[in-house]
Amino acid sequence: MAADTDTTTLENRSEIVFLYDAEDCNPNGNPLSANDKPRVDETTGQAVVTDVRLKRYVRDQLDDDELGIYIRNPSKAPYEDVPDRDGLFKRVTELEEDDVEDMSGSDAAEAFLNNAADVRYFGATCSFSSEFQDALGDDFPGQFIGPVQFEHGRSMHTVTTKTESKQLSTVVASEAGDEQGTFATDNRLQYALVKFHGVVNENAAQDTLLSAEDVERLDALLWRSLKNQTLTRSKMGHQPRLYLRAEYATDDYHHGGLDDGIERADADETDGAEYRNITDVTLAVDDLVAALAGDAEEGHLETLHVVVDDHITVSIDGATGGPEFLLKELEEAVGADRVNRVDVYA
Repeated sequence: MAADTDTTTLENRSEIVFLYDAEDCNPNGNPLSANDKPRVDETTGQAVVTDVRLKRYVRDQLDDDELGIYIRNPSKAPYEDVPDRDGLFKRVTELEEDDVEDMSGSDAAEAFLNNAADVRYFGATCSFSSEFQDALGDDFPGQFIGPVQFEHGRSMHTVTTKTESKQLSTVVASEAGDEQGTFATDNRLQYALVKFHGVVNENAAQDTLLSAEDVERLDALLWRSLKNQTLTRSKMGHQPRLYLRAEYATDDYHHGGLDDGIERADADETDGAEYRNITDVTLAVDDLVAALAGDAEEGHLETLHVVVDDHITVSIDGATGGPEFLLKELEEAVGADRVNRVDVYA
């Protein structure tokens, strides 16, 4: 069995705002559509990225970091080595059925969670054969509710579907013996700046053994997963731009809707469909800074964990600036001692 994880109890709730952009790529295809078209809200024209897509990036990064995950990416697993439901549990925990029979269900659950980092973050539903379930015992939970949850992400503007590269010739012949290859449709968005909002629930964390160290890891994990897990043909063009985790001191408190405090500075003039890259966008963050300042003044905010991309531009109270400008404004608003500038590669 892999080494036990550090189980320092998580005491504080956190609220996360995460912005990344996607340029000339497909941020989240819809498999139920023809040719995996990008998900776009038909009413608002905004690109939509599901929480499942974001969590997949994180799970793949956890896997690459060799931290152990339960729900692996089928595209990364060899087809000849796919375990059944019982085998998956044994692979994750390195426990055999005889070992499980000698353990209580709660001890088996602890061994499972200690070796499945993704379940500690996002939860999972566990289903086994009746024989293996009997060995685990009735007190092994059938479902773990994830303490880290994200809403669907949405682009902050109307998106434009690329048309100039809709079709491409492939090197795969449509049938054996054909001399001419077939064609595949290639759907992409010109540009999408996507905003996610999430919450880390310290109460639910008790059931999945999510630790304070796990949440601290999340500060770098989200950023690195966007950098490292989007290097495929359809996803190339992603870049994380802004990460904020407001860690609260007050029990059961979170501000809620911190992401609503970030808007486009030119939202009254354009729907943003013409945007091509991050240099076209200025973020108005007055309401975000005011909300955080209020939480700090009332004693709710303990620490603000921040990562800012070098190319971001923000406006505050009519002034504009880059990442250092934003960081200084945040430090003035909540106190420099409350701002943690995260080094994602430390």
